[in-house]
Amino acid sequence: MFNNRLRAARIYRNFTLQAEADRLDISLRTLQNYENGCREPSLDLLVRIADLLDVPTDFLLGRDEYLESLGVTVDVPREGPPRRPRAQNKP
Repeated sequence: MFNNRLRAARIYRNFTLQAEADRLDISLRTLQNYENGCREPSLDLLVRIADLLDVPTDFLLGRDEYLESLGVTVDVPREGPPRRPRAQNKP
């Protein structure tokens, strides 16, 4: 869930992968791994990501019921646009 929320928030805030990686001072590959669900950030970096994207950490972690119980709304969609299919290498 984190990876989809991260991607949705990045796209909604009009950041490219490279621009977000630069602003977070991490490599492009690291951010791609977060968005692909291969890795997860440290707690410190999670907070920096949430601050940059102007969303609660609970939104990125999928804690919608908790946010709703507090009356917190987030202007970012829960899912981004569909991912493009990966090109397959043909011999």
